[in-house]
Amino acid sequence: MPSPVELIKAKSRALRGALLETLKKASETHFSEEDAQILKFHGCYQQDNRDLRNERKKLGLDKAWIFMVRTKCPGGAMTASQYLSLDRLSDAVGNGTLRITTRQGIQLHGVVFGGLRRCISSIVASGIHTWGACGDVVRNVVAPPSPIKDGVHDQIQQLALSISNLFLSKSKAYTEIWINNIPVEYEQDTADEVEEEPIYGKVYLPRKFKIGFAIPPRNDVDIYSQDLGFVAHVSSNKIEGFTVLVGGSHGMTHGLVKTYPKLAVPLFYVPLEKTAETAIAIVQTQRDFGNREDRKRARLKYLIDERGIDWFRSEVGSRLSFSPEPPKPFSFTSVSDSLGWHSQGDGKYFLGIRIENGRIADFPSLPLRTVLRHIIEDYQPDIRLTPNANILLCDLGEDKKEQITKVLSQNRIFPVALKTVSRNFAHACVALPTCGLALAESERVFPQIMDKIEEILVELGLSKEEILIRMSGCPNGCSRPYNADIAFVGRAPNRYALYIGGSMAGDRLASLQKRVVELNEIPSVVREYLEDFVRNRRHEESFSHYWHRINPGCEQPNPGQFHQEQLSFQAKNST
Repeated sequence: MPSPVELIKAKSRALRGALLETLKKASETHFSEEDAQILKFHGCYQQDNRDLRNERKKLGLDKAWIFMVRTKCPGGAMTASQYLSLDRLSDAVGNGTLRITTRQGIQLHGVVFGGLRRCISSIVASGIHTWGACGDVVRNVVAPPSPIKDGVHDQIQQLALSISNLFLSKSKAYTEIWINNIPVEYEQDTADEVEEEPIYGKVYLPRKFKIGFAIPPRNDVDIYSQDLGFVAHVSSNKIEGFTVLVGGSHGMTHGLVKTYPKLAVPLFYVPLEKTAETAIAIVQTQRDFGNREDRKRARLKYLIDERGIDWFRSEVGSRLSFSPEPPKPFSFTSVSDSLGWHSQGDGKYFLGIRIENGRIADFPSLPLRTVLRHIIEDYQPDIRLTPNANILLCDLGEDKKEQITKVLSQNRIFPVALKTVSRNFAHACVALPTCGLALAESERVFPQIMDKIEEILVELGLSKEEILIRMSGCPNGCSRPYNADIAFVGRAPNRYALYIGGSMAGDRLASLQKRVVELNEIPSVVREYLEDFVRNRRHEESFSHYWHRINPGCEQPNPGQFHQEQLSFQAKNST
């Protein structure tokens, strides 16, 4: 029996639903639950301000409905004018902030119903769009953002764009609703008379599908978290082909053992010219065999686990016009971004600026959004957004470096964290008050938690140590906590599960160490693990290598580990 969402998609008339009809109702404040599912394909999530829920309920009022609108920017690329357009929209229709996503887009939060069409049509007018940024389709394709002029990085950016365009839905619903304002009237018996979807089919994919490209040794796209990852093999500054990884995903539901995070695994190697054909074959295999009855088991990782990687390789291979080769070896060293000033290799420079948790806003003592806007207005750099939710200002002349650095310093905005290296990589998801899935705070409390953890790192002599720390407000893991060295995953208000044992390279899963840690206990609990690391590390080994040496059983955690409480911290002294 198909899940309710499958039935909604089937009768949506190629993702039109009743969206336009509802938008035309002057008294309306939100969409029906069915249309809220269709709205996701258009790049929007229907939400409400959860800080106001209880008060409004007591007053007998409806929820304070708002919307999150997400851009689709393959490889994180946008122009200065496009960024500035989004900045203006954040004031005109949003809450005055921009949020860089881990898929290299920008989210506008707090958009009210009456401003939704203006928001999306203005985004489209700027030259970007939101179509397919959410929903059961291929999401924004991520790629290394650094604008290094070595031939390879530009080629990867172009591939990300072409693959993204390849998987755009063919439905005209987006144009009709948000651009042309065309009224759509139809009867259910004519629902089949709509655009054909040669790749997706009538009901699209069973769940969202994420594609990424990576260039070793930097894993700045977290390639193991992608449903489909292409790892470049380079020779003489040219891409020869890709080792293909499949089945990565961080989402799970606490207590439901049938759900779990998983890292992508190697499938095979393909030559460069077969990239698109390979992507289509893998996406269509998921389309045809993915679970459409249970959405909690609908991601590609579960299909591969149920059928086996050999079956999946054979099924994908049967759809290809060529015979793939075995996977080729590769290795990664870090998921980090290139922050600070760097040469592009063409006489120009790019500047990587750390954006804490991806939130571009004017804080009481930090006018981040205003300063960024002025710099982008004055110097017109190309923009690259990173999967770590930072921003790169690109194509800047050497004569601009001193001027821009002075502006940033005067406003206490620094390209990199000053106290600890770990702060540069730390990240939290949005969570409350806008995310409807959040069980606990994340973005709003993480800076204070990191302040205290930084004090501990400095005290223990670990200020220059690369330790990856992430926080998520719920088990869905949008901040990618499950491959971090140390992570906190929300279970209930002020209560978090503690995970340890990922890595800065993004190639290891963490395992559950404490089922419940109170928010105010997090720094002291983290201190225990860091103190043991200092006592027992060998020869400057990383936290990840230390952890897996003293806890060898965590090397390949089983699904149950993510839902079973570990009785105590079992660190063993080195011998």
